[in-house]
Amino acid sequence: MAAVPTPPAPALSVDVLRARVAAGFTRVRADLEQLVRIPSVSSATFDQEQVARSAELVATMLGELGLDAQVLTVTTTDGLVGRPAVVGTRPAPDGAPTVLLYAHHDVQPPGPRESWDTEPFEPTERDGRLYGRGAADDKAGIAAHLGALRALGDDLPVGVTVFVEGEEEVGSPTFVEFLRTHRDLLEADAIVVADSVNWKVGVPALTVGLRGLVDCTVEVAVLEHAVHSGMYGGAVLDAPTLLARLIATLHDEHGSVAVAGLHHAPDPTVDYDEADLRTDTSVLPGVQLAGTGPLTARLWTRPAISVIGMDVTSVAESSNTIAASARAKLSMRIAPGEDPRTAAAALRSHLEAHAPFGARVTVTDGELGKPFAAAGDTPAMRVARAAFADAWGTPPVDIGVGGSIPFIADLLEVFPDAAILVTGVEDPDSRAHSENESVHLGELERVVLAEALLLARLGTP
Repeated sequence: MAAVPTPPAPALSVDVLRARVAAGFTRVRADLEQLVRIPSVSSATFDQEQVARSAELVATMLGELGLDAQVLTVTTTDGLVGRPAVVGTRPAPDGAPTVLLYAHHDVQPPGPRESWDTEPFEPTERDGRLYGRGAADDKAGIAAHLGALRALGDDLPVGVTVFVEGEEEVGSPTFVEFLRTHRDLLEADAIVVADSVNWKVGVPALTVGLRGLVDCTVEVAVLEHAVHSGMYGGAVLDAPTLLARLIATLHDEHGSVAVAGLHHAPDPTVDYDEADLRTDTSVLPGVQLAGTGPLTARLWTRPAISVIGMDVTSVAESSNTIAASARAKLSMRIAPGEDPRTAAAALRSHLEAHAPFGARVTVTDGELGKPFAAAGDTPAMRVARAAFADAWGTPPVDIGVGGSIPFIADLLEVFPDAAILVTGVEDPDSRAHSENESVHLGELERVVLAEALLLARLGTP
């Protein structure tokens, strides 16, 4: 395997690459707008032909850059057919490393149209930001890869494999099978994952830790069937009330997770200003923040539990009855270093041990996602930090991310010798997964420059 170098002066100067990126940025934006216009929602309840359309467009774009591009799918041993991914390759010159550039072309559902200020699949610029579903997560990552490769052109000194997944937003269910099936095609010395976030506009970041994910559905049942609330209210508590009491046991009086046996990673060396957090999250005035300790620790290195869905009688359909059962979907983020199976067992044990009033509690396991912790200060990380500093004019910050990218642990498992760099185009205002998602166009241009510098330096002898 070719060694990843430390960052000497690149063959192409920063100024030359900066000029190339600036001259080509109109094309980068056009690529992104074309991608955003395809509603490639990978959730099974949406039209999967749009995901196929998106994959074909990505393959065409890579082909136009001279890469050997193909749309690929795999079928797991239990018959699950994966959504289309794109792999584009350009072989490495003799003795040079190969770099895998990852992004994903599928997106989250748009949510209610009335919650958007603009059409979710019609890219719209406002105040220097481009709005649209997928504009940041993660079609901007695709556009950045294309822009960096276009800026380098024939001066690209490394081999490149561009891997654009089509099912990240539904948990990458066939990802490991895809890696194993196409191992020879995807093997690389360094892997750049463009699916994370920067510290803020104007300050880049390298993601060195990601929380993992455990989710489950918990049902609380108290009756065989619903009964009249006037006749039996006072002697029997309804299932939604008991479910609420059970959920309330998941946190202590400070709002910290109260499930025993969960791992905490060390506190980060940087912290998040509370005023910035309140602005970035739109916390209502007077609402207290949950937990104790540094905000970055609460967000990156400690567990968190959220209720992300409920099945209870709606207000519109309510009647004077005591509900027999109610369900909630729980999403638990786990700290780097935690085993998802161990965490899932701890959550299940807690829920079953805290059954309120003897109600029947049934826990159904859901998704498991592995956390990620970067392997120290590697040579590739030093190259990346230098590239970021030159692109932004300020040193990058090492950060964690509270969200999960479980496939990164899968990449490490299949390619244990590869140097993995987790980068991104998003910033705290991007609102990924939410309405009015956007990317800051100035940041996108800097990301393109940083990646072009990174590729140039990784190939410098």
